[in-house]
Amino acid sequence: MVDTMREIERKYEASGTTKDGGLPDLTGVDAVADMTDRGVVTLDATYYDTPGRRLAADGVTLRRRTGGGDEGWHLKLPVGEDTRDEIRAPLSDTLPGTLAALVRSRVRTTELIPLVHLLSERDVKHLVDADGALLAEISADRVTARRLAPQTGEPVRWTEYEVELAEGGDPALLDALEPRLTAAGLRRSAAPSKLARALAETDPARSAKGPAQKKSAKKSAKKKPVKKAAGDTAGDVVLAYVRRQITAIVALDPAVRLDTPDSVHRMRVATRRLRSVFRSYRKVLDRAVTDPIGAELKWLAAELGVDRDREVLTARLAERLAEVPVELRLGPVAARLRIWSEARRQGSRGRLLEVLDGERHLALLDRLDGLLADPPLRPAAARPAGEVILDAVLRDYGRLAERVEAALHAPAGHERDLTLHEARKAAKRARYAAEAARPALGKPANRFRKLMTGVQELLGDHQDGVVAREALRELGVQSHAAGESAFTYGLLYGREEALAAARERELPELWAEVSRPAHRAALRR
Repeated sequence: MVDTMREIERKYEASGTTKDGGLPDLTGVDAVADMTDRGVVTLDATYYDTPGRRLAADGVTLRRRTGGGDEGWHLKLPVGEDTRDEIRAPLSDTLPGTLAALVRSRVRTTELIPLVHLLSERDVKHLVDADGALLAEISADRVTARRLAPQTGEPVRWTEYEVELAEGGDPALLDALEPRLTAAGLRRSAAPSKLARALAETDPARSAKGPAQKKSAKKSAKKKPVKKAAGDTAGDVVLAYVRRQITAIVALDPAVRLDTPDSVHRMRVATRRLRSVFRSYRKVLDRAVTDPIGAELKWLAAELGVDRDREVLTARLAERLAEVPVELRLGPVAARLRIWSEARRQGSRGRLLEVLDGERHLALLDRLDGLLADPPLRPAAARPAGEVILDAVLRDYGRLAERVEAALHAPAGHERDLTLHEARKAAKRARYAAEAARPALGKPANRFRKLMTGVQELLGDHQDGVVAREALRELGVQSHAAGESAFTYGLLYGREEALAAARERELPELWAEVSRPAHRAALRR
């Protein structure tokens, strides 16, 4: 059993003029009417990671903590600036299986070891409004940190200040409080977490340096890194896009396990983008390496699609049913649709979790890591990005044009449905190729992506209607066998046919606009 909460907080550290442990009076800031003392609590935490610190590299923290009102196992996953999702499990001697599953995409089969021990004396105060409702908690933590792997000699100590919003609190309060905190001599913490600071300050390499070296290193760390110009080579552009998709696949794994809304869809899209860019930019990345990985990505997308397709189809059928007047809803149509969807969900959900825990999926993640560590670049990868990337985008457009023309001339019925579906897949590939091309081709690539997206969405709606008709026929057969009226399913089937015909009528006009030579000419400028 785990609990999930959204944590929104900011961390501060003392400047040279601030007395350790001193918290300024924040009464009167925004809606803060009072600042109540909640006493001091001792928090004893051990942080776990792989020997290579895979969790820390992604800003993820996993700890076992005693003390305070929330002692237990805590997993924190980054969401955005100042925001993390914290998943809590009850205190136990070993890592709960639920949390082990949530870090599996990063940890894989590597052992988790105790990495850092933190002991914090936390002085807590509550910021409340005029009615006594909690707005935020502010604390001063006197931290003692010791590295456990590898073990280092002397511990390090510092004082850290945290302002954490109450559940459902307004993030604007953090902005309102900051000037008062800054005026009191506090500044935003340079480290994103206590663990990050502990790792930095207990680094064996750091402790081996002399004072002059430490000062020099600290000064150098403040310098902004010089970024390489985006799109120097075709390899730069393509690999940057590939890296973003791989990062998304790994990061979305816990969200899918937690059944976070839209997580399955986003993970599936990342797999499709990655597979598509392998095929579009085959002159940059060696297909002898990427094709086998692409086949595994296709498998993963199909597994993810079982649940996602059910979600989309159920929503579509429910929307169509809501449009039908009550007097035309004959029989328990809504109830049958709900039961039909839930039965599919239970099977697909269980299957998906098995896939994410399976050896095949973990092996795929390892292969993706290997791809980034040793990219299979072809000679064209070293060429200027513009010319190579442009050729790939135009090649995918040409493929789309052939399929759209075939669909426009296909006889109505099943054959046209198939050709339109093939055109949809080509539009998606052209869209992703243009999406990856943005660093090399600039805004024209983004405009071209939007054109491809428009074609994909129209054809996608048509295909969704084809699938909906198949489902409605299945539901109609089931209701008839149960002695119920199948009238409403037939009515919905007819409406889906009419919608599909409307999309087919819209396609020629849309394609005439999308296929104007001026759009492709803009990419060459």
